Amino acid sequence: MSTRPRSLVVATLGTTQTLSWGSSYYLPAILATPIAAELGLSRAAVFGMFSGALLLTAFLGPTAGRAIDKRGGRDVLALSNLLFIAGLLLMASAQGAVVLALSWAILGVAMAMGLYDAAFATLAGLYGKEARNAITGITLIAGFASTVGWPTSALMEAEFGWRGACIGWALLHLLVAMPLNLFLPRTPPPAPKAVATRADATPPDSASQRRAMVLLAFMLAATGFTSSALGAHLPTLLQAAGATAGAAIAASALLGPAQVGARILEFGLLRRIHPLASARIATATHPIGVAVLLALGAPAAVAFVLLHGAGNGLVTIARGTLPLALFGPAGYGHRQGLITAPARATSALAPFGFGLLVDWAGADALWLTAILGVLALMSLLMLQPPRPN
Repeated sequence: MSTRPRSLVVATLGTTQTLSWGSSYYLPAILATPIAAELGLSRAAVFGMFSGALLLTAFLGPTAGRAIDKRGGRDVLALSNLLFIAGLLLMASAQGAVVLALSWAILGVAMAMGLYDAAFATLAGLYGKEARNAITGITLIAGFASTVGWPTSALMEAEFGWRGACIGWALLHLLVAMPLNLFLPRTPPPAPKAVATRADATPPDSASQRRAMVLLAFMLAATGFTSSALGAHLPTLLQAAGATAGAAIAASALLGPAQVGARILEFGLLRRIHPLASARIATATHPIGVAVLLALGAPAAVAFVLLHGAGNGLVTIARGTLPLALFGPAGYGHRQGLITAPARATSALAPFGFGLLVDWAGADALWLTAILGVLALMSLLMLQPPRPN
């Protein structure tokens, strides 16, 4: 067990997660246009490379998780910072599509080793089944990654160009994120044999565990698709539902506060209930919001965003806490990589695929995400908390 105060570890990981998300996942929203313009590419090509990086992240997630199971998270997270630096510096030097694609591939490897799942596995190794509040804590801090990342990228791009922005993010990894990750304790994860004997741990590789993993992977894939799809198309959907452009943007701006508010609720009131119950609540909110929006139109835009945002905020926490509660901390990193791989893949494909549906069906495209939400809830209703022996 780490001798460092848990709050300090959470603050450290929350800060490094904010920087890692801001310099990777939230980077194209600001830099795709100037990159495409200077290199003679389309924005679609740049976002296609980004989607490829996310697919690579899905493929490498289990390997990164297994490494954290064996070594603990400190070294893996610090190595991710080196890869972020390499990818960002290579992007800053790109003169064409080949080098740009290679830079995104390196960033894909870095994201597999350095975003939420790696941080969750690190906390599971440090604190075992007591990591729930710590996981919630880092999502509270890193929930502001877009709030920090987008303006930071925009400011650096305005002052130094997109190449300077990439170099600036690389320097933040070198001077801030990597030293903070190296500050984390080296404490290795708990020994699998010791954890497997605990009464509250599911026996490894059992048929019931495999079934539970499939159900949980489906839930995360369904909600991951919805989160990524609406993250890319929310203002457009609200306008298709009848809202004005200004009202759609104003309502969409409530997404972040709704997510953080739900996480605060999880940190306080909902931590008294099992993560499975919290996850069921989370998956129910989006379909309810869709029904309200499609029934009432533009006047329900704010209610829809608040319901969707709250559910999305809780699902992010459930992504880390639910596998821990169902299966225990032994082998958490590798198992987490397997469970979340489909969600990473659907998140990568959702913006393009859902965008085509929005162009064809308008706001009625939300029926797809509502159905996915209902199916996700049904998958959770088929799961039961483990019973002590």
